[in-house]
Amino acid sequence: MISALLFMLGIGAVCGIVLSLSSKIFYVYEDPRIAQVENNLAGANCGGCGYAGCSAAAEAVVNGSAKPSVCVISGKEGVEEVARIMGVDAGSAESRLSYNYCEGGFRADDKYHYMGISSCKAMSSVYGGRRVCSVGCIGLGDCVKACQFNAIKIGQNGYPVVDDDKCVGCGACQQACPKDIIKVTTLSEQLMKFNQTQDALAPCAQTCPAEINIPKYINQIKEGKYKEAVKTIRMRNPLPLACGRVCPHPCEDECRRGIEDEPVSINQLKRFASDFEMNSGSRIPIKCAPDSGKKVAVIGGGPAGLSCAFFLRRIGHKVDIFDAMPKLGGMLRYGIPEYRLPKKVLDWEIQGILDLGIKSFCHVKFGADFGLGSLMASGYEAVFLGVGAWKDYSLGIKGEDLDGSFTGIDFLQRMSRGEKIKLGKTAAVVGGGNTAVDCARTLLRSGLDTVYMVYRRTRKEMPANEVEIVASEEEGIEFVFLAAPTKIISNDTGKVTQLEYLKMELGEPDASGRRRPEPVEGSETLLSVDMVISAIGQSPDPSFKEQDPHQRMTQLELTRWNTIDNDPATLQASIPYIFTAGDSATGPALVVDAIGSGRRAARSIDLFLKGEPVEPVKNSLQKKRIPESIFTKVPGIQKSARAKMPEIPVSQRLDSMIEVDLVLPEDAAQKESQRCLNCCRICYNPDTDFPMAKANRR
Repeated sequence: MISALLFMLGIGAVCGIVLSLSSKIFYVYEDPRIAQVENNLAGANCGGCGYAGCSAAAEAVVNGSAKPSVCVISGKEGVEEVARIMGVDAGSAESRLSYNYCEGGFRADDKYHYMGISSCKAMSSVYGGRRVCSVGCIGLGDCVKACQFNAIKIGQNGYPVVDDDKCVGCGACQQACPKDIIKVTTLSEQLMKFNQTQDALAPCAQTCPAEINIPKYINQIKEGKYKEAVKTIRMRNPLPLACGRVCPHPCEDECRRGIEDEPVSINQLKRFASDFEMNSGSRIPIKCAPDSGKKVAVIGGGPAGLSCAFFLRRIGHKVDIFDAMPKLGGMLRYGIPEYRLPKKVLDWEIQGILDLGIKSFCHVKFGADFGLGSLMASGYEAVFLGVGAWKDYSLGIKGEDLDGSFTGIDFLQRMSRGEKIKLGKTAAVVGGGNTAVDCARTLLRSGLDTVYMVYRRTRKEMPANEVEIVASEEEGIEFVFLAAPTKIISNDTGKVTQLEYLKMELGEPDASGRRRPEPVEGSETLLSVDMVISAIGQSPDPSFKEQDPHQRMTQLELTRWNTIDNDPATLQASIPYIFTAGDSATGPALVVDAIGSGRRAARSIDLFLKGEPVEPVKNSLQKKRIPESIFTKVPGIQKSARAKMPEIPVSQRLDSMIEVDLVLPEDAAQKESQRCLNCCRICYNPDTDFPMAKANRR
């Protein structure tokens, strides 16, 4: 009995030792955060996240293969708690929603009759699907079948419609779609979406430098959804009030209606929507992603800097703007006169950007009052340089330093700041661009009797916006074409009295495609004036580079035009944490170009801050067109008059700086919005039931 007991005790001891050793050898450690994360998930084990239950999802979060927002049912508090447990930035806890990027549907013609399985995936394997459009929705509803939350349906027009209130962002619809037209994205991902060659885009949207979804906001205006239209515009452009007044609307050059009729007045409709908000008495709320904890310095408060700051803030980063001028706005404030862009309008728009939580510091000059070293010491992790192009080119002729001789941007800036300038009665403005036109029209409003515009080519070659040239003619500006100034003449006291110019004739085209002006020998001519303003262009002022004592600044490379050298696709400068866009990178260009490039720079800065490779947008459509979307004929168009922009009569506008161009009345905006064909890549809405045969549209 005793021996048996001892034997059993011995076996037990051996087993205990073996088990003890086994626990040491085969011990499996489980990260305690897995249980903590799982406790903050919904506990439904629904599989909507793509993992086999909540435990597997929690493990994926901890090992880094899933985001804190992995649970498609958890509320905001649960997601934020998971983010806290993981010690990650709250920005990764953004909610996700499904978005459909195709609105063609039944509008796209069929190229063959399909009799196979009722599945998008099956049909797509047969020549990409039955419809003519190569990138559009097939319409058999694989996404609807995949959604477990009844958040998607195929609408009456034959493409998916998402119910945002039911969508949980699980991604099942995206996985089911063989054409990639359903995307599950966060707000940040939507804001940083850029046009790509595979996208379903109307020609106007392809042409817009800011890449606004133009058909969408015009359709929203047509439906009376003005607030929604403003939101659509602001997904790409934070300055619609300014753009609605000064943009030369290159988008309208590609408007399909313009092929058979007059283009839709896209820019006037943009202004209508944005003016509606300003005049409504309240601002439309602007959503921002949760704070990322990252900090960026934006140098320059012009359109590029404001755009970059706006989008960086919206995707969760902290942004401070520094500007050398008394107020933000850059060329919008100091280069565009009041009669085109009232300061109160600009102030209202900029304040809306600052209200997102952006701080601004004015009257501080980069390189002189602060530099790269102080920014780095203050904790900024990236710098955006949007210092503009404020340095006027000189004519290079005798007399440019005389009393009564000015340069264009300097003159407009001083006038904008309210400086008292001694003006004469007769002036000559040299140049043919928008700055020259702005100077000439400002002089007329300042009480001068006669204002000449002296240009070395003809009216046809003037680079100024056509609408500005027409307005100048209507207001009485006198044009002196084919004239190249040779010297400015003064009286005995050094006051300007005459401008001497040489007559020109046009020769062969130069690199710009315009005919080169050639002098006519012995044709010197005198023009009696007491003011001369040269407005022949400008370039960035690179003095900040020499003024900044920080050793790293010597590594910042400039081009021979004094623009900041950068990668044109990512806008990253030679110093990795510096990015640049707008006039400081390209030289003088359109406001809308600066806005678009500011957003593109924000994308690159975001990648840099996340520690990800700063790479270009894949298959970027930038400055290119989708060939199949460009038509030569557009059947089914009934001609209708384009909305005429209302304006103050000439007789009532030359004695003040009152805004000349007015906003469309609501009834006119509604009528104009109905002229839009609501185009997509190849689809459009004809005015009649005219058959939309593909062969007739090429």
